[in-house]
Amino acid sequence: MAKIERFEDLHCWQAARELVKMVFAACEAEKFLRDFKTKDQIKSAALSSMNNIAEGFGRKTNKEFIRFLDISQSSSMEVRSLTYALEDSAYLPTETIISIREKAEKAKSLILGLIRYLRTKG
Repeated sequence: MAKIERFEDLHCWQAARELVKMVFAACEAEKFLRDFKTKDQIKSAALSSMNNIAEGFGRKTNKEFIRFLDISQSSSMEVRSLTYALEDSAYLPTETIISIREKAEKAKSLILGLIRYLRTKG
């Protein structure tokens, strides 16, 4: 594996960034606009997924990085969980909800893959 110099080069960060873009765009839906608490919660979870990768990347040890990556993948799952509330409330079209869920799952899978890799590096 080539040495990664910047967190922006990590595939998991790129997927988390796409998740943030999707969530922010979805939060502009008319039915969603007045539910400030849910909107803030899902935006915060998506941002946490992306930003914890970046923050962990700047840490000194793999152990610290892994701790932040674990928080990141958990935040991706929080986004996924929140999509069920959005679906039950009919805030978003089903296709949008499915896309967000799939992107959250992809981000989580990539993050877990990086965790596995870092654990083998000691």
